Order: sequence, then C-alpha cells, then structure tokens
Amino acid sequence: MNEMEQQIVGMISAAGDSKAKAFEALKKVKESKYDEARALLQEAREIDLEAHKIQTQLITAGMSGGENKPEVGLLMVHAQDHYMTSQLARDLIEEMINVFEAKEGK
Repeated sequence: MNEMEQQIVGMISAAGDSKAKAFEALKKVKESKYDEARALLQEAREIDLEAHKIQTQLITAGMSGGENKPEVGLLMVHAQDHYMTSQLARDLIEEMINVFEAKEGK
C-alpha cells in the first residue's frame, strides 16, 4: 500500500471511529443521559477533524496537478462516502439530542 492509499485508509478509519462515537451518543439519548451524549458527540467531532485534515491534504494535492495528484478511484470515493456519512450521523444525532431534551423539558 502506498503512502496516499494509507492516507485514504486513515480517512476511512477516522470517519468510522467518529460515526461509532455518534451512535454511542445515541444510546445515551435513549437513557436520557444528554450530557454524556454531547460529550461523545464532541469526541466524534474531534475525530472528524482528523478525517477532514486528510481530505484537505488530498484535495490540495489534487489541485496541484503534480505527480502526487491522487487518483480518484474507488478507494477515494469510499473514503469520501464514509466521511460524509459520519458527519451526517453526528449532525442528525445532535439534533435528536436537542429534540428529546426539549421534550423532557431539560
């Protein structure tokens, strides 16, 4: 596996970890543990930053047009899909926390 592929796999891994934290937060919502859920979402957000840094590096390399320009292949598309899905899960679960917390009057 070359360096760029390793970066892309790192992006997939970070996005997966972030999404796992977001769904762990959702479990806390089921137990009305909103502070714990928000803390887990913050952890997810911080993990997402790692995926975002990798994404930014790859986009920058792609725009440079040099020989380090990443190939847009299935692995790259897969990584982007994971990253976008993790962000969507985190945002949606955050909104669910707000809704459930409001319904409980907290």
